[in-house]
Amino acid sequence: MSRRSRRRGTGGGQGWLGKAALGLIVAGVLVAAILYARVRSYLHSDGFRQFLSVKASQAANVDGRFTPFRWDGLAVDTSAFEATGEGLIKDLRVEGLHTEVGVGGLRRGVWEIRGSRVQRLEVSVDARNRGLPTAPRVATKAPPPPRARGWLPREVELQGMEVGELVVKALLDPGPASVTGMKLRVEPAAKKDAFRVEVADGTIRLPFGLVPELRLDRARLRYQDGQVFLNSANASAWKDGRLAASGEWDAACGRYALEGDVAGVKCEDLCNEDWSKRFIGDLESDFTLDNHGGAPVARGRLTVRNGTLTALPVLDTLAAYADTRRFRVLSLSEAHTDWRWKNGEILLSNLVLASEGLVRLEGNLVIRGKALDGTFRLGLAPGTLATIPGAETDVFVAGERGLVWAPLRITGTLDDPKEDITDRLIAAAGLRMFDVLPETGEKVIKFSRSVLGDSPYKAVDKGVKIIEAGAGVVEGVGNIIDGFFGSGRPKEPEPTPELEPKPETP
Repeated sequence: MSRRSRRRGTGGGQGWLGKAALGLIVAGVLVAAILYARVRSYLHSDGFRQFLSVKASQAANVDGRFTPFRWDGLAVDTSAFEATGEGLIKDLRVEGLHTEVGVGGLRRGVWEIRGSRVQRLEVSVDARNRGLPTAPRVATKAPPPPRARGWLPREVELQGMEVGELVVKALLDPGPASVTGMKLRVEPAAKKDAFRVEVADGTIRLPFGLVPELRLDRARLRYQDGQVFLNSANASAWKDGRLAASGEWDAACGRYALEGDVAGVKCEDLCNEDWSKRFIGDLESDFTLDNHGGAPVARGRLTVRNGTLTALPVLDTLAAYADTRRFRVLSLSEAHTDWRWKNGEILLSNLVLASEGLVRLEGNLVIRGKALDGTFRLGLAPGTLATIPGAETDVFVAGERGLVWAPLRITGTLDDPKEDITDRLIAAAGLRMFDVLPETGEKVIKFSRSVLGDSPYKAVDKGVKIIEAGAGVVEGVGNIIDGFFGSGRPKEPEPTPELEPKPETP
């Protein structure tokens, strides 16, 4: 065969292969075009909108529908998704949704939902009495979507979402809670149906008396298998307070647990108007909050730095008895307590308020609404009440830390606290008064009149009644007082009418 013939044969074979390759490419393009046209036709159909409505409803355990779609290629916009539910979520509304449908997951059997943006997401939640975990309820009210061709995906894969404004209204066992103005960014995590969530801005209002409105800075969460894990959250509260927290929430049973710490809070932020003038300082506390026992319970340990107590009633009493102003403005060298909140009741246990070398208060206090009920030990530096007869022998006794100690009961209300140390000091002074008459008695009389504002007889008689009730003073003390104060107290008529009345003193 000649060389020219061989070249002709080779050229004919290469031309055939090229034409075949070109034909396959053209066929592939045509098939792709046909498939794209069919996919696009299905995507633009009302059947795909119903399909997405059912999938979104199942994901949130609600019954809802998207409003009509507006397509631009594979990008779609819709004005709203509205849904109602009988489970945790009662109402759900998505406004201003824009997303894109990717076809890269066709081989995996999923529609890729990517580049999703929501202008506003509003959710109403009822988390009261969730009880034991139950199986998720599948949406049944929405009509089933038209059956797609067998080669079309039947699953949806969300590849991220941004929410411009999140609004949540929640009903909890303690009361209503709300979230407003938050921005969300959601990204898929490594596992299926798991997402990472980043939250910024917004305010949180909780139904707990100790917690004010929280102004969120940033929070990072993870959602997986119906559970929300709060990896970190930072927020501000009160005027300059800072809060950091982490925790978790199980949507199936409604159980949650949080832990964290608070710093930068002023004592006056937590006190009413009256107490904010009496108690100042910088407060910091760790905390935990959970509802594992049913009702929510918060607890922690609180410390006050640079604390000062001013014009506290019991301190004013001590200042008057000791004839000193050191108790009226008390700089605290130590101030801390363990605390617990449950059902609106606050328990302060292991409470310590101390001013080095002067006074120390230890004990427990229960605050129910505004009512106070506290049991304490009050320690004073020896010699503080030395000028009051009986104070450091009958009321206070020597004890640890080189102080003299006495029990102290606090009752009344936050607006009008009561203490029982005054009555016992009066009783002790009154009893000792009878040992050294009249000099000691005269001193007590002046004190009682100037400090308590009572008449001499009324003040000492009050102490005598206490002594009679608690210590069993010998019968006849009242007669001694009558003889000493004369007409300071009305006398009962004498039982013997035969006696002539004494002439009145001019």
